[in-house]
Amino acid sequence: MSAENQIPIGSGFGAKTPAAEVVASIDLSGRNVIVTGGYSGIGLETVRALAGAGARVTVPARNRLKAKDNLAGVTGDIAIADMDLADIASVKAFAGEILSGGQPLHILINNAGIMACPEARVGPGWESQFGVNHLGHMALGLALLPALRQAEGARVVALSSTAHIGGGILWDDPHFSKNAYDKWLAYSQAKTANALFALALDMREQSNAIRAFSVHPGGIFTPLQRHLPDEEMVALGWKNADGTMPPAVKALFKTPEQGASTSVWAATSSRLNGMGGVYCENCDVARMGDENSQRWEHVRPWACDDADAERLWDMSEEMLAEA
Repeated sequence: MSAENQIPIGSGFGAKTPAAEVVASIDLSGRNVIVTGGYSGIGLETVRALAGAGARVTVPARNRLKAKDNLAGVTGDIAIADMDLADIASVKAFAGEILSGGQPLHILINNAGIMACPEARVGPGWESQFGVNHLGHMALGLALLPALRQAEGARVVALSSTAHIGGGILWDDPHFSKNAYDKWLAYSQAKTANALFALALDMREQSNAIRAFSVHPGGIFTPLQRHLPDEEMVALGWKNADGTMPPAVKALFKTPEQGASTSVWAATSSRLNGMGGVYCENCDVARMGDENSQRWEHVRPWACDDADAERLWDMSEEMLAEA
């Protein structure tokens, strides 16, 4: 059913709409929000927009000092807590602190991530991009379910990417234990997993008034590219040899403020009431990709397949049980 729901609804916003504009007429006073990776790149701008609309935002951080410095100039009710997505015990400890407060959680935005990094292992030997981007966030969402259910209308937003187009789940070798590590294939898998997690969560929890969405934020230069040398970004066509951006890329890429807008829209828009499980881009529901789709747009079938979402959920639960 999810693929059939991939129909744009006409939000009134667009690709270059800044996040603050999305919530300009929305009052989030009294709403509790968690944004992972909320002290860098589009996560920082997501926090800025939501806190600016009155939400109380908690930012779990692997580096508390860096988070404190980066968030120092952001106005609003913002708290920083310790958490490392690569360490499931850390994730559960953070969630336990949230639950101990007894407050509902209205919005969870799984924004943090790593991209195209050198091969590394986390947890009980998980490939790091799958482990951090997907399994860490799944563990967090599962642990926070009591607070999300308490909100009676909570939303979960999972940051996916157009990189999902590069491939689906590597069912027989998700951690590259058999085959040679490919950093881009690993990233594609992780971003497909983020979309499928949102779909599976929505199917399970909509009866508890929790709706989940996946989001492609767009092309943005942020610290996410920390593992990519300039020569590789030149080869990809993202930069010229002199460090400038080609005109076509400059027209397509977004600022961090614009890149945060789809996450903020999916988390707050009343236009999405009664909906869930869909993949969004440019402040709207994305349409299904076809032979005419460009490589940076639309959603592919393997990222919005109900059966694959269920299969990944079951496989991931087994992995998390070993952590």
